[in-house]
Amino acid sequence: MKKILLFVGLLIVASSFGQQKHPEFMNQGNIYEVNIRQYTKEGTFKAFAKHLPRLQKMGVQTIWFMPIQPISKFGRKGSLGSYYAVASYTDINPEFGTLADFNATVDQAHALGMKVLIDYVPNHSGADHPWLTTHPDFYETDSTGKPTYTADWSDTRELNYNNLVMQDSMINTMKYWLNATKIDGFRVDVAWGVPYSFWNKCIPALKDIRNIYLLAEADDAKLHETGFDATYTWKEFHVLNDIAAGKKNILSLDTVLQNIEKEFMQGAQRLYFTSNHDENSWNKADYATMPGAIHTPFAVFTQTYNRTMPLIYSGQEEPVLRPLAFFEKDSIEFKKYQRAIFYTTLLKLRKSNAAFADNANFKRLKVNLPEKIMAYERTNGQDKVVVVLNLSNQPQQAILEGVAPASFEEIFTKQKVSGIQSLPMTAWGYQVFVKKN
Repeated sequence: MKKILLFVGLLIVASSFGQQKHPEFMNQGNIYEVNIRQYTKEGTFKAFAKHLPRLQKMGVQTIWFMPIQPISKFGRKGSLGSYYAVASYTDINPEFGTLADFNATVDQAHALGMKVLIDYVPNHSGADHPWLTTHPDFYETDSTGKPTYTADWSDTRELNYNNLVMQDSMINTMKYWLNATKIDGFRVDVAWGVPYSFWNKCIPALKDIRNIYLLAEADDAKLHETGFDATYTWKEFHVLNDIAAGKKNILSLDTVLQNIEKEFMQGAQRLYFTSNHDENSWNKADYATMPGAIHTPFAVFTQTYNRTMPLIYSGQEEPVLRPLAFFEKDSIEFKKYQRAIFYTTLLKLRKSNAAFADNANFKRLKVNLPEKIMAYERTNGQDKVVVVLNLSNQPQQAILEGVAPASFEEIFTKQKVSGIQSLPMTAWGYQVFVKKN
């Protein structure tokens, strides 16, 4: 039976004419994605937990764990399988540890002032999930009655969202994690594949338990209207990669950014990134797409632009300069932490400066070379941050308009200046100025 998605229902959680509100703990926040299997040689919660103090010192505010549930064995890819072929929605993958181990890790993160999200996969289950036997009507089927899967996800089976009992069952599995653990929210895999009507029912039910944060893997403005706090910036990400490769320039990026302001409700947060588990493993991000020093201005952009909820992926602070295997063991070796100071500077600026608060003002600044130089300011009361980026492979002299003479400090060099109207910029250069009162 061909899948028919019911993208209907009142969008009851927020109005596109209002300011979207988020859990206060994510105001000026950031997200660090944890690939638990590859993070340590042990690949366990206990082994990862030893890194929490280091990440907290780096400025990481929220940890996102890739799926922590057991992985299906039927049709498994590789020897360990895909995180996203879930064999049980309400169990812990024994390779990672126990529920007690996970809860201890969450408690440790909370004690350090950090928050925790877990990945959730409601679009499909693994190919041997018990529901396939106990509730075969929970699944999409072909003309022969065989459960279906999408594209090359042969280790999964597609769930049937026309079945309201399945919907309620899925909501109950998500409630389980809110009751069995102290997690602070969910990152939802393939959120674009699940009907809006489900989220209109699911999200209020979850938020009745506590005020959680919800990140949708989707580049879809309407998902904010159902209650998701943040969505992915796939379009922006692809343009950033093209700029890094010399195929496009800032004017192409501006086209995408202007559409966001038209399509997304006020206050909607967008997940900006230079890498994540998919992009690293399959598309060579960021070590090949933004190699070497090219990475830095784009990382600054993801941390400082309007609406940003920035993401750092496991090992980017090292950095890991290879694709991590997706279905096999492939441990990260943390030794050099070559980008740690760079990320620490940005993350701590976001946390400490009110110009990054949800209610801050954002303005693009006029520049002399708009296809090569991007400049913008964020202000909130007495706090002001000005960011200047050279997104080209040649040195440039950036001339800014509309910046009143004032005392600034550049956050990376600690250089104090009285004005920033004209700035020499190295190739792929970046400067971030904080107003000094």
